[in-house]
Amino acid sequence: ELVLEAVHQNGNALLYAAVPLKADRELVLEAARQNCEALNYAAKPLKADRELMLEAVRQNGYALYAAADLLRADRELVLEAVRQNGNALCFAAEPLKADRELV
Repeated sequence: ELVLEAVHQNGNALLYAAVPLKADRELVLEAARQNCEALNYAAKPLKADRELMLEAVRQNGYALYAAADLLRADRELVLEAVRQNGNALCFAAEPLKADRELV
Protein backbone atom coordinates (compact mmCIF):
# COMPACT_ATOMS: atom_id res chain seq x y z
CA GLU A 1 0.00 0.00 0.00
CA LEU A 2 2.88 2.36 0.80
CA VAL A 3 4.57 1.68 -2.53
CA LEU A 4 1.26 2.09 -4.37
CA GLU A 5 0.85 5.53 -2.82
CA ALA A 6 4.43 6.42 -3.75
CA VAL A 7 4.01 5.46 -7.43
CA HIS A 8 0.65 7.21 -7.51
CA GLN A 9 2.47 10.43 -6.63
CA ASN A 10 5.58 9.73 -8.72
CA GLY A 11 5.70 6.77 -11.10
CA ASN A 12 9.48 6.72 -11.00
CA ALA A 13 9.28 5.69 -7.35
CA LEU A 14 8.98 2.19 -8.82
CA LEU A 15 12.77 2.32 -9.05
CA TYR A 16 12.95 1.94 -5.27
CA ALA A 17 10.36 -0.81 -4.94
CA ALA A 18 11.42 -4.33 -3.99
CA VAL A 19 12.07 -6.61 -6.96
CA PRO A 20 8.88 -8.67 -6.51
CA LEU A 21 6.81 -5.48 -6.63
CA LYS A 22 8.37 -4.53 -9.96
CA ALA A 23 6.63 -7.63 -11.31
CA ASP A 24 3.26 -6.64 -9.83
CA ARG A 25 1.07 -5.85 -12.82
CA GLU A 26 -1.29 -3.43 -11.07
CA LEU A 27 1.51 -1.54 -9.34
CA VAL A 28 3.48 -1.16 -12.58
CA LEU A 29 0.37 -0.04 -14.44
CA GLU A 30 -0.35 2.59 -11.79
CA ALA A 31 3.26 3.80 -12.01
CA ALA A 32 3.04 3.97 -15.82
CA ARG A 33 -0.20 5.93 -15.63
CA GLN A 34 1.60 8.54 -13.59
CA ASN A 35 4.81 8.51 -15.66
CA CYS A 36 5.49 6.15 -18.56
CA GLU A 37 9.21 6.29 -17.82
CA ALA A 38 8.45 4.11 -14.80
CA LEU A 39 8.29 1.21 -17.26
CA ASN A 40 12.10 1.33 -17.21
CA TYR A 41 11.92 -0.29 -13.78
CA ALA A 42 9.25 -2.89 -14.53
CA ALA A 43 10.12 -6.57 -14.62
CA LYS A 44 10.94 -7.76 -18.13
CA PRO A 45 7.91 -10.10 -18.45
CA LEU A 46 5.59 -7.14 -17.92
CA LYS A 47 7.15 -5.36 -20.89
CA ALA A 48 5.91 -8.28 -22.97
CA ASP A 49 2.41 -8.18 -21.44
CA ARG A 50 0.26 -7.02 -24.34
CA GLU A 51 -2.68 -5.83 -22.27
CA LEU A 52 -0.49 -3.86 -19.88
CA MET A 53 1.43 -2.23 -22.70
CA LEU A 54 -1.77 -1.48 -24.61
CA GLU A 55 -3.11 0.36 -21.58
CA ALA A 56 0.22 2.16 -21.15
CA VAL A 57 0.38 3.41 -24.77
CA ARG A 58 -3.23 4.55 -24.58
CA GLN A 59 -2.18 6.77 -21.67
CA ASN A 60 1.04 7.87 -23.35
CA GLY A 61 2.11 6.65 -26.79
CA TYR A 62 5.72 7.20 -25.83
CA ALA A 63 5.42 4.15 -23.54
CA LEU A 64 6.02 2.06 -26.66
CA TYR A 65 9.73 2.59 -26.03
CA ALA A 66 9.58 0.11 -23.15
CA ALA A 67 7.64 -2.61 -24.96
CA ALA A 68 9.28 -5.93 -25.76
CA ASP A 69 10.42 -6.26 -29.39
CA LEU A 70 7.52 -8.57 -30.19
CA LEU A 71 5.05 -5.89 -29.13
CA ARG A 72 6.84 -3.19 -31.09
CA ALA A 73 5.91 -5.27 -34.13
CA ASP A 74 2.26 -5.55 -33.06
CA ARG A 75 0.39 -3.36 -35.53
CA GLU A 76 -2.62 -2.70 -33.28
CA LEU A 77 -0.47 -1.74 -30.32
CA VAL A 78 1.74 0.54 -32.43
CA LEU A 79 -1.33 2.14 -34.01
CA GLU A 80 -2.70 2.95 -30.54
CA ALA A 81 0.65 4.42 -29.53
CA VAL A 82 0.88 6.55 -32.67
CA ARG A 83 -2.69 7.78 -32.28
CA GLN A 84 -1.79 9.03 -28.83
CA ASN A 85 1.64 10.41 -29.79
CA GLY A 86 2.86 10.42 -33.38
CA ASN A 87 6.47 10.42 -32.26
CA ALA A 88 5.97 6.91 -30.87
CA LEU A 89 6.52 5.66 -34.42
CA CYS A 90 10.25 5.86 -33.81
CA PHE A 91 9.92 2.91 -31.39
CA ALA A 92 7.99 0.68 -33.80
CA ALA A 93 9.56 -2.32 -35.51
CA GLU A 94 11.10 -1.38 -38.85
CA PRO A 95 8.46 -3.01 -41.08
CA LEU A 96 5.73 -0.95 -39.38
CA LYS A 97 7.58 2.27 -40.06
CA ALA A 98 6.75 1.71 -43.73
CA ASP A 99 3.04 1.13 -43.07
CA ARG A 100 1.14 3.98 -44.72
CA GLU A 101 -1.67 3.92 -42.19
CA LEU A 102 0.75 4.34 -39.30
CA VAL A 103 2.83 7.03 -40.93
